[in-house]
Amino acid sequence: MSYQVLARKWRPRKFAELVGQEHVVRALTNALDTGRMHHAYLFTGTRGVGKTTIARIFAKSLNCERGESADPCGECSVCTAVDAGRFVDLLEIDAASNTGVDDVREVIENAQYAPSRGRFKVYLVDEVHMLSKPAFNALLKTLEEPPPHVKFLLATTDPQKLPVTVLSRCLKFNLKRLLPEQISGQMRHILGAEGIAFEDAAIAELARGADGSLRDGLSLLDQAIAYGGGALKADDVRAMLGSVARGQVLGLLQALAAGQGEALMLECARIASYSPDFGGVLDDVAAVLHRIQLMQLVPGYQAEGDEGAGEELAALAQQFAPEDVQLYYQIATTGRRDLPMAPDARTGFEMAVLRMLAFRPGEVGDAPAARSVPARAMPAAATVSSPVRPAPERATPSAAAAPRPPAPAPSAPAPAPAGAAPASRRAVPTDARGLPDWVALIDQAGLRGPLGQLAQNAALRDRDGQTLTLVLQEAHMHLAVEPMVGQMEERVSDALGERIRLRFVSDASAANQTPAARAAEARDAAQARAEQSIEEDPLVQALKRDFGARVVPQSIKPVSG
Repeated sequence: MSYQVLARKWRPRKFAELVGQEHVVRALTNALDTGRMHHAYLFTGTRGVGKTTIARIFAKSLNCERGESADPCGECSVCTAVDAGRFVDLLEIDAASNTGVDDVREVIENAQYAPSRGRFKVYLVDEVHMLSKPAFNALLKTLEEPPPHVKFLLATTDPQKLPVTVLSRCLKFNLKRLLPEQISGQMRHILGAEGIAFEDAAIAELARGADGSLRDGLSLLDQAIAYGGGALKADDVRAMLGSVARGQVLGLLQALAAGQGEALMLECARIASYSPDFGGVLDDVAAVLHRIQLMQLVPGYQAEGDEGAGEELAALAQQFAPEDVQLYYQIATTGRRDLPMAPDARTGFEMAVLRMLAFRPGEVGDAPAARSVPARAMPAAATVSSPVRPAPERATPSAAAAPRPPAPAPSAPAPAPAGAAPASRRAVPTDARGLPDWVALIDQAGLRGPLGQLAQNAALRDRDGQTLTLVLQEAHMHLAVEPMVGQMEERVSDALGERIRLRFVSDASAANQTPAARAAEARDAAQARAEQSIEEDPLVQALKRDFGARVVPQSIKPVSG
């Protein structure tokens, strides 16, 4: 006997055998049991979630020789003929290859005749959205006034392309993508029945690779069994799928938590040695960050697959701030999206990881030198290039300001006067309206990283009791979400010494009022002054006049005072 692939061998033949579509099964079961059946049903959903399978089971339920029932016998000649694909009153039409009006007209003409063997003539039109407009128009008349012995079952992966006139005449059921645990549970059931040994980690990898489609998952399972010589091992499945072990991703995040760039790149190289799908690796990074965030914000919660790495995940949950996890998750998902635009997949992956390191916030109060990535020194003067001939040897005064004298050695701190605020909570200055100085409050509250980005792009409008109202441009409103707002409230409350609530509202006028806008304005002004100073420098003017030199604008950096 020839081998039958698992997706066909284990195709559900009864509603009870379906996985993950309980909402559809319940509606159809009740309709069959009560005799309240519609003449046209539309099943939508991604590939491999059971659209045509449900349609075939429904056809058996309507025509089973033992009577209409939500539980067809599966043994009579009608049921076995439907399962074998040779029941004369079940007409399956592939709309992808039969798109024309002539094909549909033939269906309509035959619909008026009574069924040959069963009680109902069932038309199953797969990928119905592929029909041409004239074909839809031809079908519409029959959908409006169908013969009592005809049922239409339409299936599509793209319901948006269906005419509204067709949608309005069908009962629509949206089939869900299956969860990894639903797919893995069905795989374990099948492997147990087939007597095939497997590792749980291998099943988890295949379930993730199925991407919500049980049919795709069973196809991968067939492939993995062949790859592993009749057994399922996690390493074999990862090699087949181009994925990496959870430990590799944890090592990557551990190096990131330590701020060790060299260790981070070693982990990247180790992952690259497996020739993985780098998009899948970024998906794995995002999945681990999701589990870490759950541990941080939902204590006691344990997601599937955490059992073998609970201690490592718990340690990372302690090392990362919750807002940093949100930032890294966003970088991982956007890096996944941007991979096709990278010079190559590995470069895109490494840049996403390095972006996490570059945006890794330092501890509150850290000096710039203490950051894991040292700041690059800015040039003290403009770069002046001479394309014609070199300048004569002579002393060239710097166009930048004179170097500052060394700072005096720090002296012992003076004792704080009686009644002064403690050093950990200095008094925040207020304006004429009694509102706290927002820039000073940001510094006092230690708002850095994503919290700092939200604060710098907000402007303090007013205060009502314990509530501070902050305005944001619409483009930045997506930042004002939990848990970030809650964390900002805690830090602002600590800085002011009282319980504060924050209220964010959208206002286009915030564009010129925020600390970020004012800082950008100050930078632009300083840059303009620096460029003007260079252009007016006598030496620069002489070089331009005598040697055809030019000033490279990008090389001019204002000197911070």
